[in-house]
Amino acid sequence: MPIPSSTYRLQLRGDGFTLDDARDLVDYLDDLGVTHAYLSPILSATEGSTHGYDVVDPQTISSALGGRAAFEALVAELHARGMGVVVDIVPNHVGVEDPQQNAWWWDVLARGRDSDYADWFDIDWRSDNGTDGKIALPVLGSEEDTKELVIDVSGEKPLLAYYEHRFPIAEGTENGNAEEVHARQAYRLVSWKAGLVGYRRFFSVNGLAGLRQEDYDVFTASHQQVSSWMSDGLVDGLRVDHPDGLADPAGYLTELREVIGPDRWLVVEKILARGEPLDESLPVDGTTGYDALADLGGVFVDPDGAEALGELSRVYTGVVNDARWLHETERALKISVAQGDLAPEVSRLSRAIARESSTAISHEDISAAVVALVARMPYYRSDYGPLAGTVARVVGEVSASDPALEAGLDAVTTALIRGTESAVRFEQVCGAVTAKGVEDCLFYRATRLISLQEVGGDPAEFGISPAQFHLASADRAVRWPAAMTTLSTHDTKRGEDVRARIGVLSQTPELWARCLTDWELLAPSPDGATGLFLWQNVFGVWPADGTITEEFRARLHAYAEKAVREAGLRTGWNDVETTFEASVHDWLDSITAGSIAESVSMLVSRLDPHGRNDALGQKLLHLLGPGVPDVYQGTELWDDSLVDPDNRRPVDYSVRREHLADTGIPVVDGSGTAKFHIVRTALRLRRERPDSFVGGTYAPVYAVGSAATHVLGFARGSVLAEPDVIALATRHSLTLASQGWGSTAVVLPDGQWRDRLTDSVFTGEISAEVLFASLPVALLVREN
Repeated sequence: MPIPSSTYRLQLRGDGFTLDDARDLVDYLDDLGVTHAYLSPILSATEGSTHGYDVVDPQTISSALGGRAAFEALVAELHARGMGVVVDIVPNHVGVEDPQQNAWWWDVLARGRDSDYADWFDIDWRSDNGTDGKIALPVLGSEEDTKELVIDVSGEKPLLAYYEHRFPIAEGTENGNAEEVHARQAYRLVSWKAGLVGYRRFFSVNGLAGLRQEDYDVFTASHQQVSSWMSDGLVDGLRVDHPDGLADPAGYLTELREVIGPDRWLVVEKILARGEPLDESLPVDGTTGYDALADLGGVFVDPDGAEALGELSRVYTGVVNDARWLHETERALKISVAQGDLAPEVSRLSRAIARESSTAISHEDISAAVVALVARMPYYRSDYGPLAGTVARVVGEVSASDPALEAGLDAVTTALIRGTESAVRFEQVCGAVTAKGVEDCLFYRATRLISLQEVGGDPAEFGISPAQFHLASADRAVRWPAAMTTLSTHDTKRGEDVRARIGVLSQTPELWARCLTDWELLAPSPDGATGLFLWQNVFGVWPADGTITEEFRARLHAYAEKAVREAGLRTGWNDVETTFEASVHDWLDSITAGSIAESVSMLVSRLDPHGRNDALGQKLLHLLGPGVPDVYQGTELWDDSLVDPDNRRPVDYSVRREHLADTGIPVVDGSGTAKFHIVRTALRLRRERPDSFVGGTYAPVYAVGSAATHVLGFARGSVLAEPDVIALATRHSLTLASQGWGSTAVVLPDGQWRDRLTDSVFTGEISAEVLFASLPVALLVREN
């Protein structure tokens, strides 16, 4: 099957949406215009998993989801309609939260270095690892808790027990009390506060242990099921989760390409920094689309609002949140992460550097140099071809800024040149520190305009110009025509429509500031930074009709708790400050009722239409732009999701099926009919004219006249013919409302053009007022 025309992401879960449920949805996806169902991980995961990224057996399909038989039935249903399937795979790590569920991990814990799987995991077996060569497992509340260990004899074999946790007891070591038995095992249970972790993790998640995919035996065994999908003709493409965590991403992807063949679609969750190119030597079709998301969202943000919103941040937080502050704060947070949650990884790297540099420099001096370097690294990892020279440049910057680190930097440099382990671990640590410091902390602290704080984004870049948008899109059309593009994923901090509404604040910062002043006088937030951050989220998800339900309140409370802990300013995951968190919850209760709630509803009523305009605009440009667009489950209607797990809530497809019967030109209102109409029309057009999209041409389309900058559009077409599709969107509609379209018009290329959204026919020069009379977007198709 060829490259997908479009995908539709389905979040599977054993307790609510299985492979059989997905099969029941195939007819709906076909009617919508989707060509490929895109499945979240389907391999056997931890019991009760709601996401599937904690795989415990990569050789089988989850029985909770229906197993192999249900998967084959789903594929057969898709193939019967000429559709295909893409599956998300997780090569970097497996779930070990409950060791008994992972046979490979259990065997390693039971047999240590004698296990057949001892080298399959990235385990620190060296004698200087802090536990005398044993695997450190950070599960105890304190070091004294070894006294809480007991022997569980309720099963066939005795197990070592610590409350609900169970661990194996090696043959011949079961005599004596629990502490004595524990001392004889290949693992050592340590306090989670001790800074000891005996294996590479997914970031700082103790329950996810890294696999050594660089070992061919590991690769072969962990891809056994995946390989069978290819040989049996079941799967048309793969999405690879977090390749940057692997020892050798390029090598892994080369091996994977050999398995799946040259023609199947392959995209990678490679988080690119703004301006970072994807390595064209990688055997992939592109990324999973966060780079495109930043462009599509940024072009609808009004850069004129940067100064006023920055001043608002200064008033509430004491800092402007400008580029300098953001980058300095990013560096400080990365240092904190490297010295805190990821200290075990930094320590292991530092010990490798000491060995491979053969230096007498102290561990502390080497660690200080490592921390300074990873804090300044501008990318997840720098060992891709286009980034050659990055480490040398960063070493120079650190050396110039802190000469006292020279000896440590020399050791690091020597090890990176001479050694092998040091270079690999350095890159892995860089990515983990970036993710934890930026996405999981900075993006919960910055307050200027939170819609810009998205994976792969840079909040210092306050919007992008149409020219920048067009150049980036044209480059994608040429270099990565089959890359995935997206607006929402299971990992986005806020859903696409929430970001669009928040983005409208860039057009009216003064009104926003006045409203905040009034609300804060009536109900002061716990502190300025927390308040300004949460106020924007509240505004972004506030129901357009003003109806506040208990479910809505519960979602806000859950989000706020996660947000303040991720920010780490007044509370945290490890050290919960209950008094502060209680004040946040009390404050949320106070603003979701009474006069403040009425005032918020009034502001939302005023600005929501402009948020919807931007949401429809970015959706149309996404669906018709270069690349393969993914529609995240449910986002064919308005979506008010916040960060996970909120964005993984079940989707009501009965409501969406009803929209298949909609006819005529929809009204842009709270029903979502207009968005559904745009999604369906665009996806069907892509399916009808595939040559005009993936691999097709791209050219900007400009308006003329007094409000020309409020129109953003492009033309698509086959490389063998003139462009035959034009997508046009209105931007900055709030400021446009005060001046009107005036003389603004779009000059169409020769021929007759039909707007597939309204069925209107146009030729020559058409005024913007006529073009956008019914909808804030237009989808024009040339009729021969």
